[in-house]
Amino acid sequence: MTTDPLAALKAPTLADIERLADEAFARLPPEFRALCGEVIIRVDDFPTDEVLEEMEAETPFDLLGLFTGVGLAQDAAVAETGRMPNTIHLYRRPLLDYWAEHDETLGHLVTHVLVHEIGHHFGLSDEDMEAIEARAG
Repeated sequence: MTTDPLAALKAPTLADIERLADEAFARLPPEFRALCGEVIIRVDDFPTDEVLEEMEAETPFDLLGLFTGVGLAQDAAVAETGRMPNTIHLYRRPLLDYWAEHDETLGHLVTHVLVHEIGHHFGLSDEDMEAIEARAG
């Protein structure tokens, strides 16, 4: 029997990352969350081949997350029929790879990716996103 405390550790699962994301999203300022409408947070191991091609990613590890959907500014111009819901895609394996190489908690990284995916989609500045992250803790 080993006494190494690391021997029993396992990599966070898709469900673990989803839980961290749900908790992070709940801590975001209400006015920021409202930008997303009824957003869905989806966690996959990697982006699809189509997403990688569209985003011109060199490897499957290049994307940590992606926001897809329609912003509130465009909302009135988009017909309701067939419209997909706003979705934040988080990619577990690239997140874990980044996390292993940097000195920050996984929770902080997930929060950062959430804020930036939403913020970039809605045209917020980096300063705005940093302030929102700080308010989320």
